[in-house]
Amino acid sequence: MFDFAILWRFTQRSLTLLALAVLPWLPASAMGRNPANEMLPAPVSGYNHTSANINNFSVNRAGGHNISPFNNGGGSQSCCASLPRQWRPGLMATVEWEKDPNPRAPIALDRTGRQYDMEAYEHHAANYTQHRATLEIPRYEKSCGVQVHFLPCDEVRVVSTCRSPLHPDYPYKAFYQTKEPKTCPK
Repeated sequence: MFDFAILWRFTQRSLTLLALAVLPWLPASAMGRNPANEMLPAPVSGYNHTSANINNFSVNRAGGHNISPFNNGGGSQSCCASLPRQWRPGLMATVEWEKDPNPRAPIALDRTGRQYDMEAYEHHAANYTQHRATLEIPRYEKSCGVQVHFLPCDEVRVVSTCRSPLHPDYPYKAFYQTKEPKTCPK
């Protein structure tokens, strides 16, 4: 007499092995993943086109470091924001930053002459300003990182490109042509 239980177990094992063998060749969408929604780590770089100091900043709460005035060559990279592998319309980023509008103001030293006088420093730091902007990220072909450009009058732009600002084909050269006005519109 034929044992159907043995045949059933054999069939289950065979189907499982077949599925495991075929799985790597299935497109991601067939496995329930959509490559357009896949998020990738994106290093964050900042470029300061102003006379202020950017004390710190973040993009969607990631990254951020100090960027000195007119540091158009960029600071070091911080880790990591995240971007979708494929750009999509309406892709937004929230940038938060703290600005020292007068970074060259002298701050008195304490009696030892080696540290800032805390009262003088607190008086200087009282002029720091906090900023936040939510803006759309322009179209990119490949997610290579996030570049934040701090522009005069508390304007900021977020872009993603695989080229550095020093590359001859850098697509955002206009940021480097921006001049700081004597006063900003209110």
